[in-house]
Formats: sequence, C-alpha cells, structure tokens
Amino acid sequence: MADPSPSFNPNPRKPRLTLPAGACDTHFHVFGPQKRFPFAPERTYTPTCDAPRETLFALHAKMGIARGVVVQSAAHGFDNSAAADLLAANRNYRGVALAPASTSTTELKRLHAQGFRGVRFHYMGTGHLAKGDSIADVLTMAKRLAEIGWHLQIHTDQMAELGPALAKSPVPVVIDHMGRVDAGKDVDHPDFRALLALLKHKHAWVKVSGSERISRQDAPWKDAAPFSRKLVQEAGERAVWGSDWPHPNLKVVPDDGDLVDLIADMAPTDTERSALLVDNPQRLYGFTA
Repeated sequence: MADPSPSFNPNPRKPRLTLPAGACDTHFHVFGPQKRFPFAPERTYTPTCDAPRETLFALHAKMGIARGVVVQSAAHGFDNSAAADLLAANRNYRGVALAPASTSTTELKRLHAQGFRGVRFHYMGTGHLAKGDSIADVLTMAKRLAEIGWHLQIHTDQMAELGPALAKSPVPVVIDHMGRVDAGKDVDHPDFRALLALLKHKHAWVKVSGSERISRQDAPWKDAAPFSRKLVQEAGERAVWGSDWPHPNLKVVPDDGDLVDLIADMAPTDTERSALLVDNPQRLYGFTA
C-alpha cells in the first residue's frame, strides 16, 4: 500500500503573477485513482498517493491556467487510460503518451483521437526511470509520427550524447525539464551548451520546467534561474512551461504558487510570457485559438 502522504502541496498559495488568458501548463501527470487505474506491475517507482484529474483541474483554476498537457506517468506504464480519462473530461487539454517505438500506426491514431499529440521516451543515466527503446528505434518511429502530426518528447540528462541524433528528427523534439542540467554548473557547461546547440534547429523545443529538480537550493531555486532565462532568450519561440505536478520523487514538496511565480523571471515581459504560455503551446499541441 502506498504511503498516503501526498507528493504535492494540497493547499498551494495563489501566485502573485497573473497569467495571460489561455495560459497552458504543458507538463503534469495524473496518478490513479488506483481503484480505476492501477499502477503498472513493472513500474520503477510508486507514487505516494492518488493525484486525480479533479485535483489537477482545481489547481489549474487557482493558478489561472486554462489549458494543459497531461504527460503519461511512467508509474502507469504503457496503459494511457488515466491520462485519456482526463482528456475525455476537458477539451482544453492534450496529452503526451508513453508507447513503445514499435507501436502500430493504427494504435497511434486511436490515441490521437483521444487527444494525444506526442510520445515520450526516457534516457536518464541514473535514477527512477529505466531505459527502453534505442534512439535509433525512436527516430524510425518518428517517420510514422510525422504522418499524424505528432512530436517526440525526450526526458534525458544526456544531451551531449543524444543531441546529434535528435537534430536529425523528422518531427518536433521537445526536451523535458531544461535537459536536467545540474543548476550547480555554469550556463557555459558542456551539458547546457549541448542543449543550446540542439535548439538552433527549428524543430527543437524545450520545456522550462523542473527548476526544483535541477536546483541544489531550496525554494525559490535561484540557481536554476539563469538556465531558464537563457533558454527563453535563445529559443523563446520554441519554449513552453510546465508545472510538473504532482512532483513525484522529490524530497521537498514545492508550492505550485512558487513555481508559477518563477515565470516572471524566465519571461519578464508580457510578450515573452504570451509566447511561452499561450502562443507556443497553441502551435505545438494544436489548441484552437
């Protein structure tokens, strides 16, 4: 039985920053409810409690978020049912699935009809997420993703290794959590330079999410600020923001109000915030205006 203590703050403060109309959170998960959507037997981690869509919708309303992109949880594996349930409940949301590179185009089209617009792969050197398909297999799959207008989402701390291959992708590539660079390093570090090099390619995107993951500090995670700001400056037309709710596998539970307020440092002008939160997600995920 999972520990009942939540990985998320059940009563986050209302952010000081007012988000633009149509603001989108492009990265969060739902867990369970386990009675309806059991966790995958082969999972590499177990969430501490349910984090259902109703709780997510209430959080977004409080934060001033109108749209969202649910990212299939590794805890649920390749069964995308919990995410699909959220998509069925709100047409202002899209999804990113987990699926093997061998998944048939017929199955991908079924997921597309449910509201999914991309597929995520993990390449973490250490930690709670296991490796799966090779990057060569993923790029072969990408040729079929192009047929249905999908993108790849890559969660990795190995940008220097994977960047050259991802530069050849036939579909958009979205890099999670600022490439999981160690915020204790300088923005000139090779790990971060590899991400910036990939972003010179017009099909490459980045999520300025996960400040609390890459930081070596407590909230408000000031050491991560130079990285998120640099990414918005360098690739502002292909950067999107995400909360990463409900924040699994963190030692300290963040306040989502703090995370929203970080956007003011990442994108200090109204024009930058509108691009980050409204215009860019609309183009990438196919939201209607």
